[in-house]
Amino acid sequence: MPESEITLNPQDLENIAALTLEHYNQRAEDFWQGTRDHDVRQNIAALLDHIVGIPPFRTLDFGCGPGRDLKVFADLGHIATGLEGAERFAAMARAYSGCEVWQQDFLKLDLPDRHFDGVFANASLFHVPRQELPRVLGELHATLKPGGVLFCSNPHGRDEEGWIRGRFGAYYAPDTWFSLVAAAGFVELTHYYRPDGLPREQQPWLASVWRKLASVVGSCLTTRQPPA
Repeated sequence: MPESEITLNPQDLENIAALTLEHYNQRAEDFWQGTRDHDVRQNIAALLDHIVGIPPFRTLDFGCGPGRDLKVFADLGHIATGLEGAERFAAMARAYSGCEVWQQDFLKLDLPDRHFDGVFANASLFHVPRQELPRVLGELHATLKPGGVLFCSNPHGRDEEGWIRGRFGAYYAPDTWFSLVAAAGFVELTHYYRPDGLPREQQPWLASVWRKLASVVGSCLTTRQPPA
């Protein structure tokens, strides 16, 4: 079960990345068959609708898995790049989408500065341990162009992290998540819970959309509105 307030050393972080990626590598085909028909059009639109400018947009699908959403971005005419840590997923995403896919561990990113109009982090950032999240969010901030947009969707919880069914995950209370992303230099544009149309207790996913600020100025600049 997840725990709160754990401290991780470098070897712990190596193990978290290696074991979580191996979990996905061993189950790549089953994962693809189980998720390829998931409807995330709401999430894709949430990113694209908030990007300012004239398309096509440069988008990074952060944790693209087998390439389902990456292909959607490409089919819509955008310049789509995937990033995936699991070797089998990365190969599947290249084959399925026809897009460039960078195989990178989330904890060892190598991203270009001010390159992307939007970053789509759908069901991926919750695998980053809390103590590393500020750094990773900072790297995503740096890879966005000024005014660029970050979309995130993660299972929410009570500020717990740990191992569940072979994968490491961090499950933040909504207010904690809003504070962490704002502290990385983003201002919130909107948020909502998924799946759409269900009672809140049946909506385990928190989706949020953020715009890059020019500099990191802390969480006081959030413009969060209460959910409908």
